[in-house]
Amino acid sequence: MAEISVRPVLTKGDTNMFIGFLWSIYKDSPSWVPPLVMDRRKLMDTKKNPFYRHADVEFYIAEHDGQMVGRIAAIVNHNHNKEHGDKVGFFGFFECIDDQSVANALFDKAKAFLVSKGMTAMRGPANPSVNDEYGLLVEGFDLSPTILMTYNPPYYLGLVENYGFKKAKDLYAYLLSQDTVYSDRLERANAIVKRRQGLTIRPLDMKHFLDDVKKVKEVYNKAWAKNWGAVPMTDEELDALAADLKPVIVPGLVLFAEIHGKTIGFALSIPDINMALKHNKKGALLPGLFHLYTKKKEINLVRIIVLGVLPEYQNTGAAGVLFYETAARAKALGYQYGEASWVLEDNEAMNHSAEVMNGTISKRYRIYELSL
Repeated sequence: MAEISVRPVLTKGDTNMFIGFLWSIYKDSPSWVPPLVMDRRKLMDTKKNPFYRHADVEFYIAEHDGQMVGRIAAIVNHNHNKEHGDKVGFFGFFECIDDQSVANALFDKAKAFLVSKGMTAMRGPANPSVNDEYGLLVEGFDLSPTILMTYNPPYYLGLVENYGFKKAKDLYAYLLSQDTVYSDRLERANAIVKRRQGLTIRPLDMKHFLDDVKKVKEVYNKAWAKNWGAVPMTDEELDALAADLKPVIVPGLVLFAEIHGKTIGFALSIPDINMALKHNKKGALLPGLFHLYTKKKEINLVRIIVLGVLPEYQNTGAAGVLFYETAARAKALGYQYGEASWVLEDNEAMNHSAEVMNGTISKRYRIYELSL
């Protein structure tokens, strides 16, 4: 395809085009879940989204003969580079027609931006960070994404790899069923750990929501500090995430692990509201709320978003107890399935915990990297 132009997003109209292009790509996909347009705007808002206070970003639109044919973002996450002592930039928000020349033009533009910022590698997709939507779907295209997980057509793999990107890391999504998750051995182990460690598990207290958010802050960055690619979230980012999730949180699915009154870990799971939002074809807010209200009882899956324990307690078995308790309490609330996503392919402890509970890998995502 000749005469492809790639230009930055500068106006509100450009932002609407950038978001609206999703419907051009996915209008015939039975698995895609339309996002709320309002949420997409918030995610891209460089003035209000606290992530951009420590990041540089440029959003781009690709056009051919006056028609939009692709989009991308180039991102420099300064907190990532400070944490890991490297010069890695990211691409994200990538969507493209099935045309390698368009993909090449988009990646060229992102690469030029990152090089101008002194970056030596380009990694992604990150929308816009490891703490948001992350990874390219490479297996499981017949399944709809759960809340806050990505989806893309199969041909994106070719567009990315043909440009020269190589696999950096795979991420797993484990599917768990209430029919197979329990065993006598698992229940005994759960009881033994709680007794030996003096471990108690309690749910989120909505009456003291801000106090519990503070406890999450105390644990989150320490618990994930050693994970590949992990970047600490600022207080502002965690406050914004808590505010966004609060309307859909089920307190019994947000669990805190405590030893002698000290919070040593937590697990955050939320109902997969994508099962309702899938019917909200245009991504509008009011119809989305209508579908969430009327189809609430159809949601039979929860996504385990984060589950972690402070480093000094990671050999106590507390993480396994949180995993088990999440399943048990989800069952009591009427949820049949769970998706633990995402889990790094080389996170031996979490992969083992999922396998012990008879979880099966239902989807696989990939982070790619390109030397600049």
